Amino acid sequence: MPDIFTKKKRSAVMSLIRGAGNKGTELRLIQVFRANDITGWRRGQMIRFNLQPSTSNSERSKLGVGRSKLSRGVRPDFVFPRLHVAVFVDGCFWHGCPQHGTKPKTNAAFWREKIARNRVRDKEVNRLLRAKGWKVIRVWEHELRRRVEAKLVRRLSRLCPRRPPGTRCVHPSALLQGQPLTQTTG
Repeated sequence: MPDIFTKKKRSAVMSLIRGAGNKGTELRLIQVFRANDITGWRRGQMIRFNLQPSTSNSERSKLGVGRSKLSRGVRPDFVFPRLHVAVFVDGCFWHGCPQHGTKPKTNAAFWREKIARNRVRDKEVNRLLRAKGWKVIRVWEHELRRRVEAKLVRRLSRLCPRRPPGTRCVHPSALLQGQPLTQTTG
């Protein structure tokens, strides 16, 4: 079936798709964190690492990224810096979800290659982060639905701290003075 839009219109529509701050992905996970008192996260924080000079440009190009991008580091959607946990929220279409990823009929070869490159890059980023001592959590877009939220929260809670009921957060500077992470209210 041919595209219903002209090339110019399709380009305009696709340019409106944002890579960050999407309501269905990142903003939804923020709601999950807040509703379940999961604390200690930072949004969009860069994790820096240097690739060894032995990593050739051809190896880097296989990842679908330029030399400077991957050698500087990665920017997960959420980072728990103290725990060395990186959380990525992957869209079902863009990252080829085995359950919900759709395969476009128009320009199929382009999309097949694009999604394959994304998946290869995701695996390489996971490998690099784990080699640096980070734990990596990848959350599919469909895992953010309310009916499966409890399962996601259990998965996140294994690695990420939850604030005990009746407590409030303490400013991070208190950690430097040896104070506890939480204080009881009242």
